[in-house]
Amino acid sequence: MSEDRDQRAIADLAGSGDSTVQEPAPLRIGAFAPLNEPTFRRIWISSLFSNFGQLILGVGAAWEMTRMTSSPSMVALVQSALMLPLMLVAVPAGALADMFDRRKIALLGLGFSAVAGSVLTVLATMGLVTPWLLLGFCVLIGAGVALYSPSWQASISEQVSEPLLPAAISLGSISYNIARSFGPALGGLIVVALGAKAAFGINATFYLPLWVAFFFWQRRHLPSRLPPERIDRAIISGCRYAIHSPPIRIVLLRALAFGLASASYTALGPLIAKDLLHGTASTYGLILGATGVGAVVGALYLTELRRRMSNEALVRIFAIMTGVSLLTLSFSRSLWLTMLIFLFIGVSNMQTASLFNISVQLTAPRWVTARALSLYSSAMTGGVAIGAWFWGTIAGHYGVATSLAVSGGVAVTTSLLGKWLPLPREEDIDTSSVVLGSEPELALGLTMRSGPIVVELEYDVDPAQARLFYEAAIQLQGVRQRNGGFEWSIARDLADPALWTERYHCPTWGDYLRLRDRHTQSDLDIQAAADGFNRSGQGRRVRRWLERPYGSVRWKADSPDPQTGLVGFLGP
Repeated sequence: MSEDRDQRAIADLAGSGDSTVQEPAPLRIGAFAPLNEPTFRRIWISSLFSNFGQLILGVGAAWEMTRMTSSPSMVALVQSALMLPLMLVAVPAGALADMFDRRKIALLGLGFSAVAGSVLTVLATMGLVTPWLLLGFCVLIGAGVALYSPSWQASISEQVSEPLLPAAISLGSISYNIARSFGPALGGLIVVALGAKAAFGINATFYLPLWVAFFFWQRRHLPSRLPPERIDRAIISGCRYAIHSPPIRIVLLRALAFGLASASYTALGPLIAKDLLHGTASTYGLILGATGVGAVVGALYLTELRRRMSNEALVRIFAIMTGVSLLTLSFSRSLWLTMLIFLFIGVSNMQTASLFNISVQLTAPRWVTARALSLYSSAMTGGVAIGAWFWGTIAGHYGVATSLAVSGGVAVTTSLLGKWLPLPREEDIDTSSVVLGSEPELALGLTMRSGPIVVELEYDVDPAQARLFYEAAIQLQGVRQRNGGFEWSIARDLADPALWTERYHCPTWGDYLRLRDRHTQSDLDIQAAADGFNRSGQGRRVRRWLERPYGSVRWKADSPDPQTGLVGFLGP
């Protein structure tokens, strides 16, 4: 058994540098600097139209529901129908975006939404829309948007340079919220003047400019050197990464809690306009427009606020601002006061969502970025969808004002989560991908489907440092499980206390090769810390085993030996 060469590769990649070199001062990047990138600018401008269409659809569908039924739960379910697909479809959509060309996935999603919106328009024109049919088409349109969204968000890093990424993410929110500033009011006017069917038709049409922008984007698709995973395994890989990555897991939990707590203002918006303000669809559009104005204002100052305060401090402040705003909203019967409150809600919600988004993008490695973003989108929108149903049910039993007040109190309490689940600091995590400088030594002929594969790593550790090594080795558990390893364990030899063995499984040889391709610099730093206790000075000894090696041995004593070259190994 020869010594494994990965240790030398890690030593080279972990690299040393002169620690006395001073970091350059951070550049001050303007909020609109990413628009200097032509591709990003074209897609961003086109996204304004699709966002306008989506918001006009929301107003038209919600107000049409108030016309067809007086049930608060059914009205609130419009918001759930638009958001629920983002929870259910976003995860497989993120897996597809990581596996295939993100541009093509975005085109497919946008095209699906446009077709579904067109069919809804035809049915509405014929007078065939019922409450449940309307909810069904809201789900279909939302599903297309959910398919498109992870591809768009994950591709922002391909359209702008890394220093511009936080500002570009904020601009994505600004695009939506510029539309939210005027789209709902415009949607209310369209519904009053032309009916809901016109709002549905505009929604379908406004997806087309963005479809064209993605169609003409000359994206350079760099396929992986390994075959793509199956969709089910890709989804599992993304979920396992999130579960075993504390930074991503914390963001998902915080986003879910905030979405649940703050969903009342969007879910009950039509009822606020109709019951508390005694207004029309135009009133509903105005208060939603105020939310958009606040969101744009918040987005413009996001970069400056992040320069002055940590993400965690900002999220806590905005959670309290949201809660106080909802509590105040429950007592307001004035249109102008309600619009002012919605403006503050827009500031706090946009800032919170953008801060969560930035945390995900800057702490997830590129191989899983789209899946991590889709899980974040699923957590946030799932919280909103479930929260919309819950607060709608509360409103149905106890009234709109009571539901808003309770929601505000819950939103304030989410600020306390930071004590136990603080948001990650991006500077503590290096997600840059690295390539191991050596390939595994093979004497068996394996295919990508051969397996299971068992990997054992031996460490020779001074018994006096056993506790310190064990703590360092435990950190490796997360690395292996995030990147695709199963059944991780660490064991100590009973006869030789200096000998430790780390062990984990991969389902197939292909999965093991993907695990090796997924290492980041932070992963190698953790490995280097454990290797620092290895006193052999010759690197870790790595053994790789083919478990249950069916097909790699002779069937009978007189059968040709597979390793002579006469019979190839096919594996299970």
